Amino acid sequence: MRCPVCGRPLAAVPQAAVVALRCPVGHSFDLARQGYVNLTAGRVTHSGDTPAMVAAREEFLGAGHYDLISEALADAARELAGPAAQAYPELVVDAGAGTGRHLAAVLDALPAAVGLALDVSKPALRRAARAHPRAGAALCDTWHGLPLADGSAGLLCNVFAPRNGPEFRRVLRPDGALLVVTPAAEHLGELVDRLGLLRVDPAKEARVAGSLADHFTPGGTATHRATLRLDRAGLRTLVGMGPSAWHADPARLDRRIDDLPDPTTVTVAVQLTVHHPR
Repeated sequence: MRCPVCGRPLAAVPQAAVVALRCPVGHSFDLARQGYVNLTAGRVTHSGDTPAMVAAREEFLGAGHYDLISEALADAARELAGPAAQAYPELVVDAGAGTGRHLAAVLDALPAAVGLALDVSKPALRRAARAHPRAGAALCDTWHGLPLADGSAGLLCNVFAPRNGPEFRRVLRPDGALLVVTPAAEHLGELVDRLGLLRVDPAKEARVAGSLADHFTPGGTATHRATLRLDRAGLRTLVGMGPSAWHADPARLDRRIDDLPDPTTVTVAVQLTVHHPR
């Protein structure tokens, strides 16, 4: 970890009942009682997911509906580690970790690794800090940089979250890897028009590749699909945890959900791409 103010190393310093991270110059950052540390240094572009969105995500993920994402990440991490998976003394970072569920799955696949959940949402980090016994959590804004030393991470995960190509490359070891998960074109396709949800940008794949091209070489890409059958409560939770929650009119959304079959078939389709540092 490094200081977000001066860039010098951070070390844990006990302060009575409070644990803090402090750099040699004296910049200090207290560990919140919920288990995460705020390393934004006051610089954030937005506050991230709201408590309601985070609660919806916890409920939806807890039901196993997006386990295919966790499993795909865990399988990719295990394959990258190879025979060293049982003794993988690396740092795994999840940039935009949300509740930390996907990071926990990756750590389960790498028994000797430690993890760090990064997010700009305090409600999300309160949950991520408890997601796995080998994971910590820190508040940071990806656009302002990651509070990590150069070449400190062996694996970096990014699921439905902003990507900072230069920073991702800086914190990854030369032999590390970046795992990026993005929605495929058909993701939630049955709901987009009927509920007025945000549509996946047809150029998204090209934009993701372009944002990383100067710093990474893409490896393999795999598409993972699943079919869900969601009741109306499940549909409300799904919409409430995603980006459409910022834009949808709740009353209109409720009416549209009530017009859908109960249960409704929903396609989950995501792409996972492995990127290697240049």
